Amino acid sequence: MCWRKGCVVEESARQSIGVCGIDCDTCDFYRFSSDHEAARRVSRWFRQMGAFVKSEKGTCRIGRPMRCDGCRGSRKVHWSADCWILRCCVDDRGLDSCWQCDAFPCKQLSEWAESSVRRGHALERLLQMRDDNRGKRGEDRA
Repeated sequence: MCWRKGCVVEESARQSIGVCGIDCDTCDFYRFSSDHEAARRVSRWFRQMGAFVKSEKGTCRIGRPMRCDGCRGSRKVHWSADCWILRCCVDDRGLDSCWQCDAFPCKQLSEWAESSVRRGHALERLLQMRDDNRGKRGEDRA
């Protein structure tokens, strides 16, 4: 099954690839509920960011219920529910992935991708998804 008419991305692949192209299966926020080491790294990150709050009993916890089921999961518990890419792609344009946008790759996404190796790989993945879909639909490659 596909998200959008003419799209040929396999259902299993779309579940683990974020709107921005990040491979969710390699993301600690996506895996922390089932991976002890990922949970330790996420916990350390939250401590560094000052995101823990003390409860009445003196224990630390994250200030709100949160997990990540990927971009297509519940925004009520999504670790980054205010993600600008998610808002632009899904909310504003009604798309399932950035590569489907007429403006892809836009300046903002390109700048985002330049900020880390992982994000650069995400953009490369989106470019490949776009090219794969154009080829399978018989379109010319750009």
